[in-house]
This record gives sequence, C-alpha cells and structure tokens, in this order.
Amino acid sequence: MKKIAIVFFLVFSVASCMNSLPAQTAEDGQLKFVLVLERHGVRPPTWTNARLNGFSKEPWPKWEVAPGWLTPHGKRLMTAFGAYDRAWLASRGLLSASGCANAAGVFIAADSDERTRETGRGLADGLMPGCGLEVHARPEGANDPLFHAAGHIGKPDAQLALAAIAGRIGGDPSALLPAYRRQLQAMQNVLFDCAAPGCSVDGKTSLFSIAPSLTEGKEGHPPKLQGPLSAAASFAEDFQLEYLEGLPAAEVGWGRVDAEKMQALMALHAESSWIERRAPYVAQAQASNLLWHMLQTLKQAAQQRPVEGAIGPPQEKVVFLVGHDTNVSNVAALLDAHWLLSGYQPDDTPPGGTLVFELWRQPTGAYAVRALYVAQSPSQMRHELPLSLAAPPERAPLFLPGCSQAGSGFPCEWSAFADSVLRRIDRGFVQ
Repeated sequence: MKKIAIVFFLVFSVASCMNSLPAQTAEDGQLKFVLVLERHGVRPPTWTNARLNGFSKEPWPKWEVAPGWLTPHGKRLMTAFGAYDRAWLASRGLLSASGCANAAGVFIAADSDERTRETGRGLADGLMPGCGLEVHARPEGANDPLFHAAGHIGKPDAQLALAAIAGRIGGDPSALLPAYRRQLQAMQNVLFDCAAPGCSVDGKTSLFSIAPSLTEGKEGHPPKLQGPLSAAASFAEDFQLEYLEGLPAAEVGWGRVDAEKMQALMALHAESSWIERRAPYVAQAQASNLLWHMLQTLKQAAQQRPVEGAIGPPQEKVVFLVGHDTNVSNVAALLDAHWLLSGYQPDDTPPGGTLVFELWRQPTGAYAVRALYVAQSPSQMRHELPLSLAAPPERAPLFLPGCSQAGSGFPCEWSAFADSVLRRIDRGFVQ
C-alpha cells in the first residue's frame, strides 16, 4: 500500500507543484529528449561477511539478500524514483502524466547483474505501472561491453594506464598513508571500537597493516591500487549503504556512524575514486564505448531517424541506462564534470544517482544539451520519504568544460557538445 500511495501522490501532484520546478522560459525552447545514466539502487556489500569480519572487532550486519544484490528497500526507492521521473517528464510535456499511451517512448537498458536488472524493473514499475515496460539486458553473467568494456574492446596500454594512476599519487602508493592518516585512523577507530592510535584486536587485520601496492592490470583491465586507502574506501561505502538501507542506528557502523560521520568517512571513498576511476586514460579506456553510444543516442533523437550506435529506436522520448558507479564516474571523468549534493562528498555516486542529459530544441531550431546530476538525499533514501515535484531529489546542473555556456543549466550548443565528446573519447575503445 505504501508504494501505491507514493505513486498516486506523485501522479496527482504534477499540476499543483509546477511552481517548485526551475522556471522554463521561451528562451529555453522545448525539451525533446532525455538520456539518463543511472547507478543501481541500494545493495549489500559485495564482500561476504566472513571476509568483512576479518577487519572489525564485531560482526558486520547480516543482509536479507546475497552480497551485491538489490535489496527490497533499494527496489522500492527506485520505483519511487521512477514515479518522480514520470511526474517530472510530464511537467515538461515529454510524457503524459499517467497511463500507457507513451510506453513506446521509454527505453530501459540495464547491465546483466541482478542489481542492475532489478533496478531497471523498479524504475519501470514507477514510470509506467502495469504497462509492461521491458528492461533490455543480457542474461546474468553475460558481459555487456556497453557497461564493461575493459578486456573486451580495444587494447589499453597497460603501462600507460599504470602511469596514469601512479602520476596522481606521486608514483608511491605508500605516500597515501601519511597523507590520509587522520581519516584512516577515524575509520580504524570505528572498525576496532577504539580511540587510541595503534589499538589492535586479536586475530583481526588492521588497516595500517595492509601493504600499499599498485599493480598492472591484466587482460585489458585497469591497474589495481591496494592498501589502507582502498580498503577504507570500501568500508566507508559499506557504512553508507547500511545508512541508506535504513538499518537500525545500532547497526550502522555498530552504532558508531551517524549521518555526519558517514559523510566524513566517505571522503576516503571520494579520494580513492578520484585516483582510480577518474584517471583520464583509465576512464577513456573504460567509458569511451559507453559515451560514444550515448552521443549517438542523443544525435538520433535530434535527427529523428536511425543513427548507427544509438540505443533504442528513434521515437524514444527518454532512455535509461542502468549501470554502476564506475560507469557514472568514468563518463563524468571523460567530460570533466563535477557536482556536489547536500549530504554527500564531491562527485559522490550514491545508489540510484543519475547523470542526466537533456536535449532541447531552441526557438531558432538549433539543439542544445544540458547536463545535470540527480540523486535522492541520504534522508530521503534512509526513511523512504515520498518524492514529488514539491519534494524532489537533489539536483546539480553540470558545467561541461569545452562546451558549456553561462546561463540557466549551463547549456552546450549541440555541435560544441558533440565535438567535445568526440575529442575526449578514443575510438580505439569503441565498437
């Protein structure tokens, strides 16, 4: 009943909440198409509890689904997000406010993992309940090069990729320890329930005992950075997931991590992501294929005729691509796009967070692209707060160097946007 109430609330709030949206003027033109790159919803840690327990004084919480799978709470959040998307798209005249008449104008593609496929189904349930929207995805375990190009498309230069990451840390992985000792100590204090530096727990592995290393990637995969920072970044995200899942406060970091602490610890994850996922050459090898297909999809929408490499048929009004945080970070790195939302670290990619590309036809007939990042706030996710046009998720317009102009939403003229994307990708990693 709760899900039904949320959906009806969103559908019938469209007309009454128009004033809460950013103003749309004649200069804006007409919104013609929206492309969304979305991270899957809330999941448990991908490590097993047996592995996690080796690093903490107390056992980690048990989740109701397998490691890495979408939780029921996570799916409900994505259904609510889909319902909000429908209300927002309807407010902009792109879709009707309800019913299935526009079902042919929505295309959802997801990676083959359970959490991405089920996220897509949650979105479909919220966008058009009862309309039978298909989630296009490969079978479980089958690689989809749209989301996982590494090792499947092109031949990355392993030494160049190694240098691209080494150059961001002064060539010395061990230098990360003193640089982030204070933050790492804060994480260790949570894991071991201690306040003194150097505290230990018999039989447990301390962050500070993990040997730092940077090793060359194998078979086209990116280099692997290991050590205290990488491990702590993973644990920080696990605490964030516990919080967003709505676990009891006593189970979020064993009662030692509240919202403020969670955000502070996620600085470790932000730094790890900047070093690895946002290294330009690594992002280019991993995301050139995805970004090229996204460009072709926008081009197809502008031309209203089939374009090679486009995702979905030309009549689509909105295309959702459901992948992973690595996809979002890699694409954002290629575009040099950055954001900051309340409750998160800079460039954080929380569950359900989306890169959105809007295609606008201007009064002159020319097209422009506006990009933004959208995610539910930590409180909205933890408490399953209803979304509406009056109570929307967090939004941040993106300035894209090389094409964005001053003005509302930092628009890119279409030709400048396309040229910028083509300059940033490497066609050797495109198929």
